[in-house]
Amino acid sequence: MLEATQTATIDHKALKADSRKKRVKQFIRALFSRKIVLVSAVGILFFILVALLAPVIAPYDPNEAFFADSLAQPSAKYLLGTDMHGRDVLSRIIYGSRVSLVVGLFAVLIACVIGTFLGLVSGYAGGLVDDVITRISEAIRAIPQVVLAMALTAVFGGGIVNLSIILGISNVVAYVRMMRGQVLTIKESDYVMAAKLQGNSSLRLMLTHILPNSVSPIIVLMTQQVGATILAEAGLSFLGLGISAPTASWGSIVNEGRTYLLQNPVYALVPGICVAVLVIFLNTFGDGVRDALDPRLRGDI
Repeated sequence: MLEATQTATIDHKALKADSRKKRVKQFIRALFSRKIVLVSAVGILFFILVALLAPVIAPYDPNEAFFADSLAQPSAKYLLGTDMHGRDVLSRIIYGSRVSLVVGLFAVLIACVIGTFLGLVSGYAGGLVDDVITRISEAIRAIPQVVLAMALTAVFGGGIVNLSIILGISNVVAYVRMMRGQVLTIKESDYVMAAKLQGNSSLRLMLTHILPNSVSPIIVLMTQQVGATILAEAGLSFLGLGISAPTASWGSIVNEGRTYLLQNPVYALVPGICVAVLVIFLNTFGDGVRDALDPRLRGDI
């Protein structure tokens, strides 16, 4: 009898593992079924590799100044020319990709963790807790994201760490609203009620039964917000409120280069194009993730 029970348990685990692998394969197949999503994924991977390999592929130190070659035109020596201090523009753009990706990813992670937690607690607890979190979220949501980020940056200063935290805080509300809506729907499900009747604690219910079943739209929101966050970082850096000199950032390079558009248009245009292309890749990939996680679009329903 014991052996039969153990065999049934092993078979059940094997079936669950096979089912999980099947779902993963189905998701990957659905995600890359469109060529534009595959191209976007390759483009994002390219930018990530550029950021990781910056010390290897950058021809010069991004902060090394060659004053004799100030505002040099694109040439074999400087492929994209130099800035007003004689620093190689290509090297600064390559290193600037690190700043954009780090700020974008960390800000989204901060927003996701805080917003998901608050939305989970708000939707599950209800009552006064829900009212307080909802009202605070609505108050923050009433302030435009860029204005809020500008105000916080003016108070706490720029820099990669501060900017990541500030942009993360300004994006929290979206996750709170998304997670709260998911929890309000799922917590009344039969399997949640059954788990509650079995004596599971509220924390176990939230983390084991509710959170895993409401994470799909959160993943989609994360992939879509990375691009928006990178764009916000570039905008703040362009205004002089984000990454401070001499750290290379695409937004700050555009700000520096706009004065010299007639002398060397590449100086400002290339980092602006990099921002636009990366954001387009991220948004397209986010749309692909959304479609792949939607059973109706996959044809499961």
